[in-house]
Amino acid sequence: MDLREVREFIIDSAKMIAVIVAVICVIMYIATIQQIVGSSMSPTFNSQEIVILNRLHYRFFDIKRYDIVSFEYDSTKYLIKRVIGLPGETIEYKDNILYVNGKKVKEEFLAKDTTTENFSLKGLGYEKIPEGMYLVLGDNREDSLDSREIGLIEEKEILGKVNLRIWPIFKIRYVK
Repeated sequence: MDLREVREFIIDSAKMIAVIVAVICVIMYIATIQQIVGSSMSPTFNSQEIVILNRLHYRFFDIKRYDIVSFEYDSTKYLIKRVIGLPGETIEYKDNILYVNGKKVKEEFLAKDTTTENFSLKGLGYEKIPEGMYLVLGDNREDSLDSREIGLIEEKEILGKVNLRIWPIFKIRYVK
């Protein structure tokens, strides 16, 4: 190998490394890996499972009921919860049944033995969910730090939508 070949090899390698770094940076901007901590989203997710958070989804699509989202809480933690209430809605749980604007709504993702204590927005000081805010709950209602304790979540606090479970490997699946 002469000096010219070595120089070409170094230049080509540097270009390839730059492209790889750029692709990794773009992927990290679009998607973030998060680990589930605790049982608040059980049975949907269990502690120590790893999910991919799509950070761009809500730049193109609206937040919908039952989306699973991540948001920063207390500037040191990231929580993963399910969107239950949307702006302009009234939300109430009575006798373990969700009522949205006074109408019964099924929550088919919950375990059959899940109990949601009676709750209404009035307990948080609202008649309706204000624009730009959301009510989020964990799927394990008996053991979840969620809107019932921390209040409504502002849209700007939502980091993205959970799209994919990647660990454990035998449970890899797209999250609807």
